[in-house]
Amino acid sequence: MYGLNLADNIARLRHERKITQEELADFLGVTKASVSKWENAQSTPDLLMLLQLAVFFDVTVDELLGYEPQLSREQIRRRYVELTEDFARLPFDEAADKTRTLARRYYSCYPLLLQLVVLYWNHFMLAETKEGQKEILMEASAWCDHILDHCGDVGVCSDALGLKAGLSLQMGRAAEAVSLLEPAAESGRLGAQGQRGALLVQAYRMMGETDKARSYIQGKQYLDLLNLVSDAILSLSLYENEIERCEVTIGRIQGVMNEYSLERLHPNLAAQFYFQSSLVYAQNRKWKEAVSALLCFEKCVDQLLHAKRVCLHGDEYFDLLDEWIESLPLGDLAPRDRGFIGQNIREALSHPAFEGLKERREFKRLVRRFADEKGGEHHD
Repeated sequence: MYGLNLADNIARLRHERKITQEELADFLGVTKASVSKWENAQSTPDLLMLLQLAVFFDVTVDELLGYEPQLSREQIRRRYVELTEDFARLPFDEAADKTRTLARRYYSCYPLLLQLVVLYWNHFMLAETKEGQKEILMEASAWCDHILDHCGDVGVCSDALGLKAGLSLQMGRAAEAVSLLEPAAESGRLGAQGQRGALLVQAYRMMGETDKARSYIQGKQYLDLLNLVSDAILSLSLYENEIERCEVTIGRIQGVMNEYSLERLHPNLAAQFYFQSSLVYAQNRKWKEAVSALLCFEKCVDQLLHAKRVCLHGDEYFDLLDEWIESLPLGDLAPRDRGFIGQNIREALSHPAFEGLKERREFKRLVRRFADEKGGEHHD
């Protein structure tokens, strides 16, 4: 099924060039009989002759041989399905050998190798002995190491890291799983963890480190919350002309923000959401709603401008968050100073979408109020 196609390729390429076996033989300095034997798979050219053939036909040696070091996504899926069927109908050792052979042939096709790791993990329990199961898991783990050592694709390596950690847990090596996953959980990177987050929590629990598991999951919940609201802000800008959809988005996100007290927990992000909401309402001439959103925006900005210290923090629900925040590169420092915030607000309120609000009393008050902000001091 996975053999090379050198004989067929020589014949096909010769026919495409519209030359005879004799003409090809004359060019290469061999006999016509030699070419005939190559095309009938009775013999194969030596290495130097392969290079000459590749040059003559203007193809790579891999193309001449019919060797595919990299498979397409569709080819990978097809191979995976075939092997899944093999594990269902063949003795386990035979199916594993076919998988192993494919892995060796395409050892540099890292997306395929990644899927073969998944295949092994999904079927290792079919091995007849515990020792056999462990050997399969260790072989899959070694493939992950190969990917991590040689693959330049960040996404594939990330998946390989997660799979290796999962295999370590499967083999009862919780400490090894933690050592793999913990670095990516530091410095605020847990937002991209996905399934790896669940693996790290399991590893902590397996090691009896419940507090670490709880702290990690709180940090992940916190970042998931911030990402949800951030994505909603982007969604409002993308669907700004579809007011009905935007109103659903605003309603749902406001509900989430209220449940998690986001205005108090992260007033900067809440302010961004309310400001984007006011823009959408104004662009759709819903002036009352636009003013209402701006008043919520003002409330959040007040916290940023007049708090003694603007910082990231937890609350009664996120009661283990502060330690995680401290591990961030900037700790709990706010990303902007008060003067910069005030300047941005004055510029934001001059947005053309608010033209229809300029004569409204509340909007005039907001403009005057932020025009008077000097470095964070409020002058009434």
